[in-house]
Amino acid sequence: MKKMFLITMLVLLFAPGVCRAGDYVIGEGDVLSIHVWGEEEMQTTTAVRPDGKISMPGIDDVTAAGSTLPELKARVKKKISALIKDPILNISLVRSVNSRVYVVGGGVDPQVFDMTQRTTLLHVLASVGTLVNADLNKAYVYRDGKKVMTDFEGLYSRGEFEKDIQLHPGDTIFLPVKYDRNVFVLGAVNDPKAILFQEGMTVLDALLQAGDFNKYADEDEITIIRKNGGEQVTVKVRTKDLIKKGDLQQNVMLEAGDYIIARESFF
Repeated sequence: MKKMFLITMLVLLFAPGVCRAGDYVIGEGDVLSIHVWGEEEMQTTTAVRPDGKISMPGIDDVTAAGSTLPELKARVKKKISALIKDPILNISLVRSVNSRVYVVGGGVDPQVFDMTQRTTLLHVLASVGTLVNADLNKAYVYRDGKKVMTDFEGLYSRGEFEKDIQLHPGDTIFLPVKYDRNVFVLGAVNDPKAILFQEGMTVLDALLQAGDFNKYADEDEITIIRKNGGEQVTVKVRTKDLIKKGDLQQNVMLEAGDYIIARESFF
């Protein structure tokens, strides 16, 4: 009777932790605590090795990486059952180290997500902030040396949730910049950059956002390169007249995809 009471108390004690952490995916470097009721010599705190396995007294190494805590518990219990009849054990996460997903690309600020539970691509996309600069059509998830999903437009913009995928520790989400939604200021400016295009944007607006000319710039003239149909068009802007003489005719209206080139002076 006393034993049954203790077993019931253990189940009640351990169950909440399992419910909270049940979906957590174990990764290399994570530290786990393993407790086997009534078997002090089998109690251990162990780190998941680079090969994904853990060691504990009395049994062979067990693969832990890529499993949830309940999945690992079932695997360990099966091995221990060869030594102990009806073992009662608990496995808990002491420290999470390596269950991370990386978000990179010119369309967003680079970020690192610690996965404390099973996480899908859509959950991460909803957490990175604005994606207005990101080209979702050319985005992809990179895993183990290959692309496992490409083109997020349907999933994120049109609600095609069947395309959502489960992310794995170490996945990299690449979100490139959407070139047809930006203007690009290059060359002899203080902060060369891609700038989100807005209706009514002018050359002067773009130059100011790029920190104006640097000390090596030829401030007399800049060049705008744009595509007109299938052809490339070059527009010259006399910036000296615009800035120093207030000639607003030189404050050319920009179009999405324009490249503004500030060249260096030779003198």
